[in-house]
Amino acid sequence: MIGTVKLALRISNNAYDAEISDLIEEAKADLKLCGLIDAKIVDTDVLIKRAIVTYCKANFGLNNADSEKLQRSYEAIRNHLTMSIDYNGGVVVV
Repeated sequence: MIGTVKLALRISNNAYDAEISDLIEEAKADLKLCGLIDAKIVDTDVLIKRAIVTYCKANFGLNNADSEKLQRSYEAIRNHLTMSIDYNGGVVVV
């Protein structure tokens, strides 16, 4: 997953690997906290991957002009996932 995120961030060196790894884990923890089941939070799922990449793009760096827009995008993806019985284990969200 780190390679995918680094590519999305346009980073080709290893200088930020620790920060990026932390962001990936934060994104996964947030998805779990919002009700997604552990078994669905996998790097091979395209929707999970998009959520993680978007979260990382929103939260990486200090002078990120697109941070708010990307955070809203992440939240929209996350919210759609949490409402899907495929990802929330069949919990009805009202």
